[in-house]
Amino acid sequence: MIKVYVVFPNHSGSTFDMDYYLNKHIPMVRQKLGAALKGMSVDHALSGAQPGIDAAYRVITALTFDSVDAFERAFTPFAGEITGDIPHFTDIVPSVQISEVKL
Repeated sequence: MIKVYVVFPNHSGSTFDMDYYLNKHIPMVRQKLGAALKGMSVDHALSGAQPGIDAAYRVITALTFDSVDAFERAFTPFAGEITGDIPHFTDIVPSVQISEVKL
């Protein structure tokens, strides 16, 4: 099992429309990725480890797939459409990490 993390850094002055993300972008992603997508979570930062310290990341989304191959087969045909929607909800350039789930 793998997770694909889409991480949006918490830059001062940046914008992020959580309503659009949750109600338009995420449903579109679910529909495009279909049955290959085994699970998903969206975490919205509250704070950093210390009181009064901003979190390093504003939003972290995790997408679960059976394998890297399953992710690539599901994502590649829709990559342009999915990534092309990003400017509709944020001016932040996300980072992506693919990890193997160990526990």
